[in-house]
Amino acid sequence: MKEERDTTTRTVKRPNFIVIGAAKSGTTALWNYFRQHPQIYMSPKKHTRFFSFQTANPVFRGPGPINDQYISYAIADAATYHALFVGAEEETAIGEASHSYLYVPEAAGRIKSYAPDVRLIAILRNPVERAFSHYSQMVRDGREPSENFFEALKEEAARIEEGWWPDFHYTRMGLYYDQLRRYFDLFERDQIKVYLYDDFRADPVQVLRDAFEFLDVDSTFVPDTSIRYNASGVAKNKTLHLTLQGLRRARPIIKRLVPEKHYRGLLRVGGGLHNKNLTEPRLSAEARGRMTAEYFREDIIKLEDLIERDLSTWLR
Repeated sequence: MKEERDTTTRTVKRPNFIVIGAAKSGTTALWNYFRQHPQIYMSPKKHTRFFSFQTANPVFRGPGPINDQYISYAIADAATYHALFVGAEEETAIGEASHSYLYVPEAAGRIKSYAPDVRLIAILRNPVERAFSHYSQMVRDGREPSENFFEALKEEAARIEEGWWPDFHYTRMGLYYDQLRRYFDLFERDQIKVYLYDDFRADPVQVLRDAFEFLDVDSTFVPDTSIRYNASGVAKNKTLHLTLQGLRRARPIIKRLVPEKHYRGLLRVGGGLHNKNLTEPRLSAEARGRMTAEYFREDIIKLEDLIERDLSTWLR
């Protein structure tokens, strides 16, 4: 646990590991599963975006996130950021998870300046699946104006040029090579652990055991992985979806009022209802192959060498 003293002589606790992304690839699940480990303290706020943006409410074009007007999009000052970690006590691993850190170019350098010895975890998903999952979530949340995925892809370059929210950068976010290269250029290789979403879905306990070893905590601890977090898809019942979204925004209040065990049970019930209310559309094999060839093939081949993993299944 890294600590320092501020000008008021209070002990300032700082993260010694960060989950940097990617979006729609399991960062929310990692954040939740890490929180169960008795030797890990996770920031109570997911996606602090502290190293991504220098203002609390950055200005982008396009339909914005549906957030509580009293909650800032990003944490932009060090005091507020450090306040997230005051609850850490005997935990040896202190961390946070913000998937924007992988995508925003400036984040790697800012993290290096802040904590050069920090450990970094990335989890990567097949970029075609990642893009379609992200699009489906945006449709579900009422932010995506195009009803056709491929039309949205055609508009992506123009949207980026016009300064739309990063959430609409469906293919650009999946070009992992340059994004990870920034971290490998700045940090030692043994400070970076890269997982694949397919492995995580197939055997989450094994991936978590490896991550626990990387963080030097008890790797025999087995968290409850029965809840699927941040699922994408189209709502079957829009009224139920809106109701569950409203309850989701009330989580901080509920968490303060009920014991942790009961809170986790409520999450399981609510998450189950949410996931059962979603239908997840699929891309055809032909569409997947076309997207891979058009947007991702060259990047995937370079990424294989960078992370020293066989990604041939992504190239099919």
